[in-house]
Amino acid sequence: MKALLIDDERLARNELRRMLAVHSDIEIVGEAVDVEDAVEKIGALKPELLFLDIQMPGADGFSLLERLEPPLPAVIFTTAYDEFAVKAFEFNALDYLLKPVDPNRLVAAVEKLKHQQLSAPLEGGALSQHRLTLEDKVFVREGEHCWFVPVKNIRLLESEGNYTRVYFDHSKPQLFRSLTAMEERLDPRHFFRANRKQVIALAWVEDIEPWFSGGLLVKLKGGLKVELSRRQAQDFREKMSL
Repeated sequence: MKALLIDDERLARNELRRMLAVHSDIEIVGEAVDVEDAVEKIGALKPELLFLDIQMPGADGFSLLERLEPPLPAVIFTTAYDEFAVKAFEFNALDYLLKPVDPNRLVAAVEKLKHQQLSAPLEGGALSQHRLTLEDKVFVREGEHCWFVPVKNIRLLESEGNYTRVYFDHSKPQLFRSLTAMEERLDPRHFFRANRKQVIALAWVEDIEPWFSGGLLVKLKGGLKVELSRRQAQDFREKMSL
C-alpha cells in the first residue's frame, strides 16, 4: 500500500518513516510539508493511505481532505493535539494517533487498516470508504447534539426521504444521508437490508415470527419491530440458516 507522510515537522516525518520501516506492506512514496504540497503529491503519486498532521502552516489537515475528490485515501491522523479527535472521525478517519506516536498504537492502526482492506473494495487504486467493524466508533451529529457511537450499539437504520434515522442506546437522531450510502459502510455479515426503508443489526434480533404473504416479522431487543418482505424473508432465511 502506497502511503504519503504529510507533516511540516521534518523530525516527525523521519520518526514515522522509521517506525513504518517494519511494515513491509506499506510503501512510503513521498512526503509533503503543507496542504498545497500534499494536494500536488496526492495527484501525482496516488497514495492509498495518508499519515496526516492537523496543525500546519497555512491550511490545516481538515482543509486538505475537503479539497480532495472521492474516492479518498484512508487517513490516519498524527497530531500533538487531542481536541480534534471528534472532528477527525467526522471525516471518517481510520485512526487518530497522538505525538509522540506510540509504536503499539501505530501497529494497531496498521492492523485495522489491513482488516478493512479485506472487507472493502479498492476503487481507482485507493481505499474507498471502508467497511466498519463492530468495534469501530462513528461520529453522529444532529443539530447541537453529538455522539461517538460504537457500531455494535446500532440496532436499526431507517430511511426518511433523503435522511436516515439511526437507532442506538436511547437515541435516534436523523442524519442527512441516504440509507443506501450508510448501508455501504456496514458489514453485511452483521447488518441486513430488511426492506426498502430499513436495515437491521443481526446481533439485535430477539425474535422472529411468520408474517403476511410469506414475510417475516423481526423483533429487535428494545421493542422495535421490522417487517421483512417475502423476498427479503427468503434472503434472510438463506443467510441465517446452517
